[in-house]
Amino acid sequence: MAILEPIEPSPRGRRRLRVKSPATLKVLGEVEIQSAEDVGQALERARKAQPEWAGTSFSQRRRILERAARLLVDRQDEFLDVLIGETGKPRQEALAVEILAACDALQFHAKRARQVLAEHTIPLHLLKTKKLCISYRPLGVVGIVTPWNFPFLLSLNPTVQALAAGNAVLLKPSEVTPFSGQLVATLLHAAGVPQDVLQVLTGDGQTGEALVEVGVDKLSFTGSVATGRRVAEACARRLVPCTLELGGKDPLIVCADADLERAAAGAVYGAFANAGQVCVSTERVFVVDSVADAFLRKVVEKTARLRQGPGGEADVGAIIHAPQLDIIEEHVGEALARGARLLCGGRRHPGYPGLYYEPTVLDEVTPDMLVAREETFGPVLAVLRVADEEEALRLANDTHYGLSASVWTRDKRRGAALARRIQAGSAVVNDCMLTYGIPEAPFGGRKDSGIGQVNGDVGLRSYCHAQSIVIDRLGSKNEFLWFPYTARMGRWLGRILRLLWGTRLARFLT
Repeated sequence: MAILEPIEPSPRGRRRLRVKSPATLKVLGEVEIQSAEDVGQALERARKAQPEWAGTSFSQRRRILERAARLLVDRQDEFLDVLIGETGKPRQEALAVEILAACDALQFHAKRARQVLAEHTIPLHLLKTKKLCISYRPLGVVGIVTPWNFPFLLSLNPTVQALAAGNAVLLKPSEVTPFSGQLVATLLHAAGVPQDVLQVLTGDGQTGEALVEVGVDKLSFTGSVATGRRVAEACARRLVPCTLELGGKDPLIVCADADLERAAAGAVYGAFANAGQVCVSTERVFVVDSVADAFLRKVVEKTARLRQGPGGEADVGAIIHAPQLDIIEEHVGEALARGARLLCGGRRHPGYPGLYYEPTVLDEVTPDMLVAREETFGPVLAVLRVADEEEALRLANDTHYGLSASVWTRDKRRGAALARRIQAGSAVVNDCMLTYGIPEAPFGGRKDSGIGQVNGDVGLRSYCHAQSIVIDRLGSKNEFLWFPYTARMGRWLGRILRLLWGTRLARFLT
């Protein structure tokens, strides 16, 4: 059951793919695979166009991005039809997480870029005759490779940040959802971004590899750990900076004093939103044994009420990429064979022809099972019972992933303290899956979950080089440390050393 089908080459000799809907298996269209030569030509056009774009003011860029947000509101139904066709998401979910979040990102970075990237001076603690300016200069041309799980938002968000900083962008969306990725260019071109400043490269892994190797000034990649490693190695050879947002195996810790009704609702949402195809999905639940039975009863009750299927008011949509179904089935099958207990789900949905896997809850999972160790990326909630919160923390950190986590307790101060001890790039107390959707919050992983961060001031500035400019204030004919070196200079240096760092005076200067 393939969603992508190779078909005969185009008249120009390019390879082509036929794209099908994962929800209905209907053909959505065809897409050409752009070659390394195409990528090189796109880079050449981008390099020529980028200086003029960098020369626009923040006010000009702000007006364009704000115009894009208004256009997106006006054209939301058109965009939703494309998104739902390619992903099989429920309409309300696509509206909230793709369209609404995209509008927020456009407006936030449009307004914030001037403040975050403004040139500013920093007082120098020792060289009082000098002035230090920090100037944020765009890197040039940024390559962005994005995944299929949120094909519009995860393409738009880094693109907007790179453009707001004055860069040109070469965007390569997933071949699984190429039309959703193309919507980003459709929107931003209509708002006023020049054609060559933002270009979309359609294609598969070969196109992505060409983009990594072509010589962009930064590479932003969102996807699997395995591919992320190859991207990092290629960027390292070229000394090209990269941001990698990779996989996760996010833990949810239910403390003995948790509000079980809220914790169960959060666990169900965290595991099954977007059919579990979220980098910050709840994939492992560590629940203190004294409340585990009550917690699981609530989880199963809430899971049983979920509606799955295409159209209508469904809660859980399709598996977007057919090979992911094989991974989900492997993880669940291995867990059941090794003693896990199936509480609900555990199979492909028999009522629909598309790629649907039932929301699945597994109890008595052990830490050595695949479903507890490797990213499942599907609607599977694996529950591990623990003696106490300390055991939960130990097991939560026993992973090569470190993207996000959540802690559930009535004691918010204790919850924050526990969250700080989790080896993850972000954490949430009494909620889940929030951190990427908060533009102010830097988002990125630890361990195998990535390098660098998006969002927040640090994310926006990562699309710039912070250039230090030191300016002399006095304009004297000579400087104390310039040639010639003399014995008198040496005596003065010795006195300065003893005065500043031989006493406590230095602490008042630094």
